[in-house]
Amino acid sequence: MAPATPAHVSPGAALASDIVGGRPARPHAWPFMVSLQLRGGHFCGGTLVAPNFVMSAAHCVDGINFRSMVAVLGAHDLRQREPTRQTFAIRRVFENGFDPQRLLNDIVILQLNGSATINTNVQVARLPAQNQGVGSGVPCLAMGWGQLGTTRPPPSVLQELNVTVVTTLCRRTNVCTLVPRRQAGICFGDSGGPLVCNGLVQGIDSFIRGSCGSGFYPDAFAPVAQFADWINSIIRRQDNRPSVHPRDPVSRTL
Repeated sequence: MAPATPAHVSPGAALASDIVGGRPARPHAWPFMVSLQLRGGHFCGGTLVAPNFVMSAAHCVDGINFRSMVAVLGAHDLRQREPTRQTFAIRRVFENGFDPQRLLNDIVILQLNGSATINTNVQVARLPAQNQGVGSGVPCLAMGWGQLGTTRPPPSVLQELNVTVVTTLCRRTNVCTLVPRRQAGICFGDSGGPLVCNGLVQGIDSFIRGSCGSGFYPDAFAPVAQFADWINSIIRRQDNRPSVHPRDPVSRTL
């Protein structure tokens, strides 16, 4: 099934996270990678941040009844019936002030209806500490199951792409990347996948400007380090019930 059609959210910006100009990942090399699916079709990526919690982009679930979604762990080739997979329904959605017009706070935590079995193919990602972000020039890795180009179909196997963190043409509210000296990057379709830098998930695929892999505009990611304390506060809560305290995470049910 093809990824959901991307929504244009502001002049020159579009939701994104497919890989253009990448390469197939080694099977299960990134065991924290999650495929979010509707009716058996992949539509967004995600990251396993605890055995029962997945991190993704808020725009992925905006306007969607989360009870119709499933999180697929341990996948590599989405067209095969893989015995490594673990599939869960979504129990609850936690947001943190997502602004869909400006794509600010484009992060969501999804509570699964069970706990993953941690093994070689399914593992929890490492996250940065609060405000321990990533600087310009740092090499990172983006990944996803999205289209291989604006007019090309999505691949069946997970793709990965070497990228470099940049600050030019990037908001302070994002982590941005470019691929030096060639046209490659994230693209239309899937979003919410991880940006891995020095072994830590530092970003969540959020949006692009211009064309896919333009070689000029950087790709934008939600900065995980700015939300680390909030993420951990959700994971550590014993009952995960919403609280009336204004600083507590917001639980959204549709």
